[in-house]
Formats: sequence, C-alpha cells, structure tokens
Amino acid sequence: MKKRWVKIVAALFAFSLIAAACGDSDGDGGAANDSSLADAEAAQANAEAALAAAESAQAAAEAEVEAAQSAQADAESAQADAEAMASDPGEPALEFAGEVVRVTGPERSPEEWGSLQAAFDEFAAGTGMQIIYTGSADWEAEINVQIAAGNPPDISIFPQPGKLADFARDDLVLAVPDDVMAGVSENWNDAALGFGLVDGTQFGVPNKNDLKSLVWYKPEVFSAGGYDVPVTWDELLALTDTMIADGVTPWCIGIESGQATGWTFTDWTEDLLLRFEGPEVYDQWVTNEVKFADERVVAVFDAILSLWNTEGAVFAGGGSISSTHFASDPAEGLAADDCAMVRQASFFSGFLPEGSSDAIDVFYFPSIDENQPVLGAGTLAGAFADSPAVWAVMEYMGSPEYANIRQVFQQDAKGGAGALSGFNTANLNVDRELWAPLEQSFIDILQNAAVFRFDGSDLMPADVGAGTFWTEATAMVNGEKDSSAAAAAIDASWPEDS
Repeated sequence: MKKRWVKIVAALFAFSLIAAACGDSDGDGGAANDSSLADAEAAQANAEAALAAAESAQAAAEAEVEAAQSAQADAESAQADAEAMASDPGEPALEFAGEVVRVTGPERSPEEWGSLQAAFDEFAAGTGMQIIYTGSADWEAEINVQIAAGNPPDISIFPQPGKLADFARDDLVLAVPDDVMAGVSENWNDAALGFGLVDGTQFGVPNKNDLKSLVWYKPEVFSAGGYDVPVTWDELLALTDTMIADGVTPWCIGIESGQATGWTFTDWTEDLLLRFEGPEVYDQWVTNEVKFADERVVAVFDAILSLWNTEGAVFAGGGSISSTHFASDPAEGLAADDCAMVRQASFFSGFLPEGSSDAIDVFYFPSIDENQPVLGAGTLAGAFADSPAVWAVMEYMGSPEYANIRQVFQQDAKGGAGALSGFNTANLNVDRELWAPLEQSFIDILQNAAVFRFDGSDLMPADVGAGTFWTEATAMVNGEKDSSAAAAAIDASWPEDS
C-alpha cells in the first residue's frame, strides 16, 4: 500500500510541473514557448527520477523488512531446536552394551548355524550385546563335560526335554522368571509350553519344532512305477515288496549321528508304537509304566528289524545302516533315485540337495486304521546364567521375530523364496507366508493335530532316552543283540528315582 501512494504522489508532482510550464506559453512568443517546453520536459524527467528513487527506496525498505522477518523466523526455529534438544538428550545407550551371551546346541549344519546366528545378530544389534552360538554333533556329551567342569554356557538348546528335566532336578538350570514367561506364553499353546515344565515349574523356552510322522518320496518315481501312496501300514509293507520285485530300492535309511547314533531307530519305534498300541500305552511307556521288555514294545522292535533286514529293501549310502548318516546320505540317495522313500522328520528338507526339493513331496507315515496320530519333537532353551541379558535372549528365542528371521535366512541358504528351509515351528504368531506351502502345512499340523505326542525318547531320563535306547538300538541294527536282550538292557538302565 505504501508503495502505491509513493507512486501517486510522485505522479501528481510531475503533472503539476508540466501544467505550470504549459500555462506560461500563452503570454510569450515562440522562443518563450520553446523555453517553457524544455523546462516542462526537464521537470518531467526530474519527476520520473524522483519516482524511480522513491520506488528504489521502497524496495530497499521492503527487503529490510523481509530480512528482519527471516531473521526472526530463524531465531524462532533455533529456539525450538534448542528446546527440543533440551527435552530429548539424544539416543539412549544400548541396554546391554558390551555384554556377551554364549549359547550352545546341537544344530550345526551351515544352514542351521547361519540362520540361528543371523537371528541372534539381529537381536544383538538392537541391544548392544554380543551373542555367540556354538553347535556340535556331540552336544549331548559336551554339555555334560561342561557342567562337570563348572563351565556351562549361558544358554543351551536342549533337543531332549528329558535331559532338561534331569538338569532341573539337579539344580543345574534356572527356572524361567515369570516376567519372561509372560512374553513367551503369548506365542505358544499349552502343549508346546508343557514340554519345558518340570514338576510344575517352567525351565525351558520352546524355540523350534519338527513334525516326524512323514515319508519323503518322488511323485515322478511313484507315477512311473504305477505305485499308489500307501494309507495303512500293511499297504506300506506291500509297496516295499512290490518295489523290490520291480528292482526299485524302497528305502534310504541311516542311523549314524556321532554320539547320538541310534536315535533314528527310536523314532521308528515311537511312530509305530503310537500306531499299533495308541497314545495311552505310548504315554505309559514313556513314564516306564510299560517296560521296554513288554511284548508290545518288543513286537515293534521286531517289525522294524524285519523291514530293514529284508533283502533289497534298504540303500545305505554309508555302507551299512549304522554307518550311514541319518539325513544327508538319505537325502542324496532320494534325490539321485538310489531309493524311493525316506521316513524322516520335517527338518529333512534342509538336507535335500539344492534344486531337488521341487521334485520331492511327503505323505503321512501310515497308521493301522483310520486314526492318524502325529509324532513330533522340538528344542527348548534352558539358562545356566542369571542375568538380565540372558533372560532377554531367552525371551527372544521364544518370539515370532526370532522364528521369522531364522526362516528367512535358512530359506535363503536353501535357494531363496519358496524353497523348503527345514526349519519349522509351532509358534502361533509367526508370519506363515515366509514358509513354502508344504512347510506351512507342517506348521498347521504341529499346532492343531488331534493326537500329538512328543518324541518319547526325548522325554525319558537322559540315561535312557539319550543313552541306552540309542546304544541298544544300534546293537540290534548291527545284529549284535536280539530285540528281547536289547529291551532288557534298556529296562535295567532306567534310573530308580525316575
């Protein structure tokens, strides 16, 4: 508005000068007129110069106002920043900066170790701690040595709830605090949590599960041979005989597993006892109410040995069943068509050669009737050290975030999105879309099976389930003992106070 008035005043001033000059032209001659015109033009020039000067002054004034306003805004912004800094002193220090948590367990393949460590690294990055995982094929023996030497890890991953229970009763592992279990229990059903309970107290946090009642096969081989997927035990035996007659080796089987050699035989025993005699007898057998020498258990031993010892029934990549690895050799044999079937748990997909999983499928390990019980297993984390950092890791191991990260890394190691990873979980809150459709079905079965039983040998006292059951099974497979003698030896090893 001020600029507009400056222009108007300057224009009026110029007009008055011109008008005065023109008025004088009536009283004088031509020379006077010329002089007046020159004066008028000079006056107009002066007026225009004055107008330009006024506009320049106005522009300078406005620039000064704008500069002042900008300076004021900058000052206000700086003040706001200062106030914000005063109320927020910066990023807080990481909670467990500089702390180290050592974890051990039985998982040791490159894919398993890599995915497990990746999950730990992700958590460590957000807390400032360092988590170091060490896996070993001889975990069962090594944890005993570490305990005896007074140098246990901070946390260990137990594949056998029975061993965890033994340690708990000997006051070697720590009960999980209530606040930790409050977070963990949101992610697991009562059955999964129950395997970490010892005499009513929670000592273990579930972190991985496997579905065991599976037979892996190549649909293309079945189609080429005209074989139907068996739905009963008798049909499975008949299929075995038919394949042998056709020159096809039905089974790849191995029980070698370092210090744990023999556990594959225990899995077959558990699956068949659950099918032949039902869950009630199975439960009684696990708690020693039904002895190994019971004729029903011995009959299961004999059924397994009869099948495995049938001429032409088994391809053992290691030369003999007891010297053939429980998973890697059968996986290679199945992929190479050295055999048609492998009975192994859901983790078996993690051992399949890269690029072979698309040609391989599974069917349910047949039962004797319409009942379809499911055998499963899993690992539990137990703590030997009492510190906030250790309990933070324990709670994390029972979280969906831990499982999701493990799955992403393990699947990537096995070929990327859509590949079978071999890592499975009954965690209720994982992102199932991260798993291949087949393994999504495993998760569904683990969470919802009508009749589900945990691996029986893993629930037994460690001296039996991770001891004589393995060694006596190996003796039977090698022909060193018959089923009755092996059963008697296992019964004799059962701790009197268990």
